[in-house]
Amino acid sequence: MTNNDKPKDGSEEPRPASPRGRQASRQAPQPVESRPRRYMVAALPQPHPATPGAAVPALDGDTVRRLLEDDPEVRVLRRLRETAGNPGAQAPGFPAVVVAEMTAEHVEALRRQYPQLYFERDRLLTYSDVPQPPRRRRPAPAVVPPGVESTFAFLIRDADGTPLPGASVLVTGHGWPAQASTGTDGRAVVTMVGETPESITGVTVRPRSGYWSVHVDRPALSTTRDNLLEPMRLSETFAGFPGKQVFGWGQQAMNLDRLPPTLRGAGVKIAIIDSGADVRHPDLRDRVRAGVDLVDGAPDGWSVDAAYHGSHCAAVVSGADDGRGVVGFAVEAEVHACKIFPDGRFSDLIQALDYCIEQQIDVVNLSLASRHQSPLVAAKIEQAREAGVACVVAAGNDGGPVGFPGILSGVLTVAAVGKADAFPPGTTHETEIRGPMTGDGYFSPRFTCHGPEIDVCAPGVAVLSAVPSDGYAVLDGTSMAAPHVAGLAALVLAHHGDFQGPFSGRDARRVDHLFHIIRSSCVPLNLGDLHRTGAGMPNALRALAPALAPITPEPVEADTLLGQLTAEMTGAGLLAYADWGQGGDSGHTGHGDQADPGAQSGMPPHPGMATQAACSAGATANGPVPGGLVTGGPRGRATATGGGVPPADQRAAPGGAGTRGKRGGTAAAQPYANGPGRGRTPAAGGRTPGGSAGDVPAGPRAANGTPMAATGPGGVEQAAIAWLAEEMRAAGLLGDDPADPME
Repeated sequence: MTNNDKPKDGSEEPRPASPRGRQASRQAPQPVESRPRRYMVAALPQPHPATPGAAVPALDGDTVRRLLEDDPEVRVLRRLRETAGNPGAQAPGFPAVVVAEMTAEHVEALRRQYPQLYFERDRLLTYSDVPQPPRRRRPAPAVVPPGVESTFAFLIRDADGTPLPGASVLVTGHGWPAQASTGTDGRAVVTMVGETPESITGVTVRPRSGYWSVHVDRPALSTTRDNLLEPMRLSETFAGFPGKQVFGWGQQAMNLDRLPPTLRGAGVKIAIIDSGADVRHPDLRDRVRAGVDLVDGAPDGWSVDAAYHGSHCAAVVSGADDGRGVVGFAVEAEVHACKIFPDGRFSDLIQALDYCIEQQIDVVNLSLASRHQSPLVAAKIEQAREAGVACVVAAGNDGGPVGFPGILSGVLTVAAVGKADAFPPGTTHETEIRGPMTGDGYFSPRFTCHGPEIDVCAPGVAVLSAVPSDGYAVLDGTSMAAPHVAGLAALVLAHHGDFQGPFSGRDARRVDHLFHIIRSSCVPLNLGDLHRTGAGMPNALRALAPALAPITPEPVEADTLLGQLTAEMTGAGLLAYADWGQGGDSGHTGHGDQADPGAQSGMPPHPGMATQAACSAGATANGPVPGGLVTGGPRGRATATGGGVPPADQRAAPGGAGTRGKRGGTAAAQPYANGPGRGRTPAAGGRTPGGSAGDVPAGPRAANGTPMAATGPGGVEQAAIAWLAEEMRAAGLLGDDPADPME
């Protein structure tokens, strides 16, 4: 455990460096005893509850600290300073808090002696990513003799024979699971007490970076030779990655890839309260430039991430737009890393929020949770809200009710959703699929917490992002969903006119209006339970509609518009597949002229996975989504063109004002499936020809989402395309428009 202790005098100097990783000194053995508990102690505000008729003197923070320091049964660790309330705010000031260790019995004695003191457990927080193994309740097994042991040796390497060091290997049986990490040779040994090869129920392998995870149910394991598992490289799924930049499937689902490249979040401050952010990574090097280390107190400790968690979240929010790796939502926002993990506690979160208030942070990402509530943390979050700091919180990952602080009314709580064609079969992501599933393959994963406190849902299964020191990993969790929404919140604050006008002040009204815009932008997902999805998945085009309205599309040739219309009609089944004329390019199959293997063999595709023919033909809001992984062919992704738009037409598709920039690119370069029912006609200023079904016509929209009159060359053709697309949609030939405010 990381040593969070501070000097006995309660000063606020940085805590000493953690001894984690140091070799234990060779001293006399120390008996193992129970640890004392950690508490936050504060003086109750006046008038405080006291025994009727009893005279109880008021206490201030300094008095409380001295009282505890003089107590031989108390060990004072540090003091959190008192902060005044915001002018005109409803929330009062925050009291000074002393963090100390003592026994529960001594706490009860102090409560009786000093009724004007408030004591609260300073509990550990947890990451909001998914633990291993997949949580499945099984009936109790037959009793296994306690002397039985089974030792399993594993060899983890890729298909080329390269060993994978540092990969986590977890074996589950009927008793306690066991875990080990591979060495430099890719080998790990796991010993299970009370288990036999027949009682093992699952094996999970999660490489550190660069590979998909592997999960095998009811594995046939040997105790006499190496058990070989070969994870798939991420580059087998994402062609050219990481040398070639890709949008995550979640960013496409939220229509980030269709925003003009001029909307980049400049001027907004975002804080990631997590395990730090590794600034050595190319996608974070010039993006995370400030922070605070509340673990070790090192001046630059926030720039180191031993847990891999904070870096992953930070790159989803603001990964560099440098043409390689991944790209974030708000690539020009100012990002701060507040390091509280590992071993983050309520008191650390309070200190991190104090930092955010002082630094005038606009959006805070909290990918953390607890099963216990903290009135002190709740008061600090409310103080932050009154100061204009918007907290976006992960719901939690144990599959139960929403965790704390997600249950608070002053935060935006985010659940996770997944998409069945966003990952290959045989991974741990597949074990999280839970019915029902939409026609587009969206599902609510088993792990996501749920309840009436859920505000929105966002992509949180198989999320690709950066991890130390220069790698990439695909992770699950509401931890991964919250940064999607935090990044969108930053874009809304930076570019929505309301925050340069009536909601420009740093107060609670600003935060509440921001959350209202995000909730109002959501596309509902019918997954059988609103408590798992809230208002639905936020849509960047809707949330930023006022910023998009003035944008005029670049001139588009009539041939391009005709190609787009042909793709629309082909996808609706009104035209037969045919070669697209220009240059002999063929766009009607996922891999050139190769037919769909599933269709040839008569075998149905994997549930939720689009066939190659469907990918190339385009899709409606209730059908297969192009660009996703497919079965029946080589490992990798379908290389369908932009949702049915011919390659020649893609090159001439309209973009935003000015150049498209690195953040654009063709849909063929985006290996993940697009958002709900990816459409085939670009919206005004779109970054790519892909997008949600119904986000036509091409041309600017008003703030309410209605098409505006097209201007410039090709305006008449654009209006005609828009009108025809709406007519086809009304006739049921195209999917509904998720950007329609009437939906």
